This record gives sequence, C-alpha cells and structure tokens, in this order.
Amino acid sequence: MTRRRAVGWTTLADVRTHLRRRWDDGQLLAAWAAGQPFHPVDVTLRGPVGRDLTDRFDEVRAWRQEWLAVVDRSADLQLVMKSVGRRSIGANELPARLVVDGGWEALWRLLQVTAEVRRFTQLRDSVPTGAHAAMLVNWMNAHPLRVLAHQPDAEWTRVLATVRWLVSERGHSRYLRQVPVPGVDTKFIETHRAVLADLLDVVLPADTIDQTVPKAQFARRYGFRIPPLYVRFRTLGATPPRLPGVPEMTVRLDSLEAAAADVGTVFVLENEITYLAFPAVPDAIAVFGGGYGFTAFAALPWLSARRVYYWGDLDTHGFAILDRLRATAPTVESFLMDRATLLAHPEQWVREPTQARGPLSHLTPAEAALHDDLVAGTYGAAIRLEQERVGFPHLEASLTRLLS
Repeated sequence: MTRRRAVGWTTLADVRTHLRRRWDDGQLLAAWAAGQPFHPVDVTLRGPVGRDLTDRFDEVRAWRQEWLAVVDRSADLQLVMKSVGRRSIGANELPARLVVDGGWEALWRLLQVTAEVRRFTQLRDSVPTGAHAAMLVNWMNAHPLRVLAHQPDAEWTRVLATVRWLVSERGHSRYLRQVPVPGVDTKFIETHRAVLADLLDVVLPADTIDQTVPKAQFARRYGFRIPPLYVRFRTLGATPPRLPGVPEMTVRLDSLEAAAADVGTVFVLENEITYLAFPAVPDAIAVFGGGYGFTAFAALPWLSARRVYYWGDLDTHGFAILDRLRATAPTVESFLMDRATLLAHPEQWVREPTQARGPLSHLTPAEAALHDDLVAGTYGAAIRLEQERVGFPHLEASLTRLLS
C-alpha cells in the first residue's frame, strides 16, 4: 500500500527532488548570490482523485495527514487545499500545492543545503581585497556551484592565489613551473585549467590575451613561456654536416630561424624508420616528424627559398596535414601522396580508424580528387596507405624521376 502511494502521490521527498534540479543547475544559488528578491516557490502536488476516496480512503487520509504534519513542523511552508469528492462520500479538502514563502533561508532548509550556502558565503567573503576583487566576486556569484566543487576550502584559496600570481607575472618570461603558491604546481594548474582560464578571461584586459590561442594551450594564451620545439634532421647528400662527422642533429626550432640549412631541398617525413633509411639525395636534408604540430617548422622564413616536399600517410589525415602546412608555406609539395602510389600497393592498404572530414582549401586538383575518393570510399571503406608500407623500390624509383 505504501509503495503504491509513493508512486502515485507526491511526497515531501518528491518535492525536494523536483526543486533540487533547480539547485543542481545553479540557478537558485546564483539568483540568491546576485541579490535577487525571493519569490514564493509553488509546487503542484499530485494527489488522490475522487475515486480514491472510495477505493483507498485510509491511504488518502494518511497521505493528507502526512502533509499536514509537514506544514505544522515549519512556518515557512503553506498548503493550498482543493475540494475532492463524490456525492456518495462527500467533498474532502486535500493538499493541492505546496508553497514555500519564508524566503531564501526557508528554501535552503527545505532543500537541506543550508551548509552549502554558508560555505559559499565564506568562500566569497574570503576573496582578498584588491584591484580584481569585485570581478572575482561577480564571477563567483554567477558560478556558485563551480566554486563549491572545489573541496576542501583551501583548494579554492589556492585557485585565487594562483590567479593573482598569473596576473602579476604574465609577460615576464616565466614558466608556469615557477609558481610559488604553496601546494600549487603545474599539475594543479593543469587540473584546474578550465576555471583558471575563465577567471583570467574576466580579470585581464582582452588585448592582453592571445585570443587566437585556445584555452587548452594555457601558457601561450596568457603570456607564459612554453618549452621550446625541437627539430630532428639528417643530411642526405654529400654536403658536409654543420658539425664534421655528425650527419644527424636535433636542434631547437627557434635556433633554426636564423641558422638556415645550406641545402636546396628539404624532405619532411612522418615515419622514423623511413626518415632513417631515406636514400641519399644531393643537396638535401630529411626532417623527421611532420604532423599537425609541425606548422611552426613550415613558418621558418628561409624555407621559402628551398624546395620542400612533405610525405605523410596517404589518407585523409595526411592530406589534412599537407593542407595545414600549405596554409603556412604555400610552396610545399607533396611526395608519394598520389593516386599511382596508392594503386600500386593494394595489398598494403589498411583501414583508417577515423577520417578527417573538414574542408581542405590548399590541395592541388589532383590531391583534392584523391582525397575526395578516399572520403567517398571509391576504392574501399576508409582505406589508407601508411608511409612505412610504401615499397622501397617504389620510393627509389620516384626519387630517381624527381631528381632527373
């Protein structure tokens, strides 16, 4: 009997669950934090109908008494009654709506969140006075549940202290590793990157943030140093290496901005073994590691005076990388990323797990046609030819034609 009533008729627990949704999305606490006036909360109660007075009279009476007891225990709650009944049994006054009209504190008591509200108040009041205090408090008022998600309270205190250091030290050639806040390290910053970025976007002038850089690249976006990029390359021809007896080197990318390679041709290769085994080519070097992150290498100013070939996997991602490189260095040419190479190795085709489907505007007509065929599955569903699967005789023959 009790189980049937719990399913069909509204209980106090049901009301709390209904209102809890508005608490969980933050709108109730944000309204209170912003100083908005309290408006009585009116919740419709799903209760007995006339037939229940005949069929389930004892349950109806128990349900009514439970609600009367609820409002008797709290002056903050009011019941609105309605008349329900039939001629055979007479009209009965039953609860129809529960009204919370005792203010915000009454609503907090009903939701059993008084402790959380008190904790938010304490965290908000703990914001140190200073130039950005008002902006930080306004952000906290708008996002109270994000503040409460930081436990214990000392964690939020460290977040605010980190924001103060980030604001004062940005643009001073600092690494994030140098943060002096007790209990804060680079892992802490990475873990709390989203909230730190939102707070910095609020307190910093927009023109001091690199808006072209996503929040995921936290250090670059907010003016902190990032680890340098390194480039690995080897001499392919008879040209003497920069260091006698050292045919292969790894150097910082920023060092290559001024130190141009004394060669006429540059091959950018994706696969390490292919890079190491690449045949001898006069007046050329091989660079290992193209990929999506290699756009910075393509931006080296002296590359525009060299002939640059990119050889990546013959799949949609390989063409996407080529397209991105060309956006920075329009003269980059593809190597072994053609239909003849694909069709010469059908036994080496594998399946591309996920295809890159974005628009590519920097491909040649032949490259674009092949890319479209890969997307359309002209030769098979999501096929790909990885660089390391291209036969070495095919590579050597292609190089011979290229050099001739």
